[in-house]
Amino acid sequence: MQVGIESISLYTSHYYLDLQKIAEKRGEDYNKYYTGIGQERMSVPPPDEDVVTLAANAVIQAMENIDARQIDTLMFATESGVDQSKAAGIWVHKLTNLPKNMRVFELKQACYSGAGGLALALPYLLQHPDRKILIVAADIARYGLESVGEPTQGAGAIAMVLSTSPKIMTFELSSGIFTQDVMDFWRPNYRDEALVDGKYSIKMYLRTLMEAWEQYTALSGRRFEDFNKFVYHLPFAKMGEKAHSFLVKHAAETLEESEWLKQIEDAAVYQRVIGNTYAASVFTALQSLLDVSTEDLSGKRIGLFSYGSGSVGEFFSGAVLPGYRTHLHSSRHQQQIISRIPLDYNTYAEFYSYKSNMPTDGSAISTPIHKTGSFRFAGLQEHRRIYEVVR
Repeated sequence: MQVGIESISLYTSHYYLDLQKIAEKRGEDYNKYYTGIGQERMSVPPPDEDVVTLAANAVIQAMENIDARQIDTLMFATESGVDQSKAAGIWVHKLTNLPKNMRVFELKQACYSGAGGLALALPYLLQHPDRKILIVAADIARYGLESVGEPTQGAGAIAMVLSTSPKIMTFELSSGIFTQDVMDFWRPNYRDEALVDGKYSIKMYLRTLMEAWEQYTALSGRRFEDFNKFVYHLPFAKMGEKAHSFLVKHAAETLEESEWLKQIEDAAVYQRVIGNTYAASVFTALQSLLDVSTEDLSGKRIGLFSYGSGSVGEFFSGAVLPGYRTHLHSSRHQQQIISRIPLDYNTYAEFYSYKSNMPTDGSAISTPIHKTGSFRFAGLQEHRRIYEVVR
């Protein structure tokens, strides 16, 4: 029995900042970002958009032609939670009119939790083949204005319907996992922005990739040559090149750089213009590969690696199904990305700072109206978040 992706959808903000604007602000050469880290633009959410609205917009697209009555679980993966108790998925459940007879909960482990949800979903579906699971991963990456991490910010959501009737991709059950307690990236409850030790985090990413790959190959019996493409968690686009170059050497492969770059380059296209989407990152990269690759990927094995700082990593794999392209929303994804509205640096800074200035004493506030798709975060009232349906 196969189990995998029946439907998948990407959604990001309608606004973006070209990293040239940050370079100009700092008096730097923009190629430090364009070439140095592989980033050109980053999606910027307006004040009336958060992970709930991003996720809800992704969900309504992923749910097209899906019988919602078969879904009994919604897992919401995020590290940008909007409440310390209530799962963000509860609001998504209401906004998108999902069935009442289902479980909804939130997952957190930095950028890994979406992959963790997938690992939990697969055996459940094999035991309940008449059911479907909706996994949503949504995040807004924030490091602070004029911080070192500012150019690697971003925002986006992925929604996936998993079932035993996959149409896009099947997943294999063997995986390699590795966990270690490190402080390479974290965000205390009292901070809006994450703290990160960038060089240390890259070191931990690569060590975790090595450990997860070793367990994966031991359990599955597969080797590097069994894969056609590789998809990585991308905090910035160049991280994929660092990771894959490392894996090529670790696996004792003799590929030329031009050869191994072909295995990963399509997966980085969306990352370059959306930015970091944390828990959604590895699936944003997968969506990019599926959408933009001119190669027919039918029957091809894809290797995926998800890394969540702190830290947990997992290497897993799947195979693309024949006819997958007819079930993608590729043109819609690409149109949304190219039709985004550019911001000047000052407007971006105003958008960014709005969240930091939100009241924490229960005072009512109404957010200004911007373009947010079918849903918007309307404000706060008596400590309650208010959401509106726009469509």
